[in-house]
Amino acid sequence: MISAAASMSALGLGLGLLLGAAARKFHVETPPVIDEMEKVLPGTNCGQCGYPGCRGAAEAIAGGIAPVTLCPPGGRDVALRLAEIVGVDCGGGADLSRMTEIEPQVAFIFEDHCTGCTKCFKRCPTDAIVGAAKQIHTVIWDACTGCDACAQVCPTEAIILRSKPRTLKSWYWEKPAAAFSEGGRA
Repeated sequence: MISAAASMSALGLGLGLLLGAAARKFHVETPPVIDEMEKVLPGTNCGQCGYPGCRGAAEAIAGGIAPVTLCPPGGRDVALRLAEIVGVDCGGGADLSRMTEIEPQVAFIFEDHCTGCTKCFKRCPTDAIVGAAKQIHTVIWDACTGCDACAQVCPTEAIILRSKPRTLKSWYWEKPAAAFSEGGRA
């Protein structure tokens, strides 16, 4: 028994050293622009852009495969910052005219329709849904990104997206009407 444990330990140590040496020899440096873009993206890895997380989206933008406007949760501000990093002129290369500012949305569960099937919180990328099997679920609004993944898998259609409720943390002044911004009176 001691010889079996010793041989398995030696085998594990040898393979570990071999893997460590291979990792050092075949290490590929990622361009710093990808790391910079990943810091700008929201980091929720919701998948609304069609890529497996924000790192995949940053790699696609850096490779020229995806436009800088691919992140719906980030909105116009993130698209502008990504355009600055990549060096795309917003007037020519990045078409921001189709990108509208949408209000942040969160999932809402109608508790009287929820059966507790657990499909929604297994699909949630940010663990914003709380509940257990055969019990009612609810959404933690601060953690929800509004990715709509939970609403797509809900068998009873108990989940919808709503505008994020305003709290003291998220409240802001509305923009003035166009007539007032031009200096005239309405």
